[in-house]
Amino acid sequence: MARRVGYTFKKQYKEINFVYDKYNDMYEAVAAAEGVDLTRYHAMEAQVAMTSKGSQAVKDYRLKEFERFGFTKIHFIRDETPE
Repeated sequence: MARRVGYTFKKQYKEINFVYDKYNDMYEAVAAAEGVDLTRYHAMEAQVAMTSKGSQAVKDYRLKEFERFGFTKIHFIRDETPE
């Protein structure tokens, strides 16, 4: 089932299609759509995950790094289907 992701990149709102077959999460999808290389990000994220006790540190790191890349307000768009 295809989904849509909305995000703001460098103060410009955009929407893209998203499927789990191609990307692990919506953050990877928006980075790929904008051509952002995540190689160094993934290495550091793995280190944060190994050294932290909970998942909150990984989430905080992800949000801060994507803000540094220029992304804000990354979210799934609900598909309102009429009944």
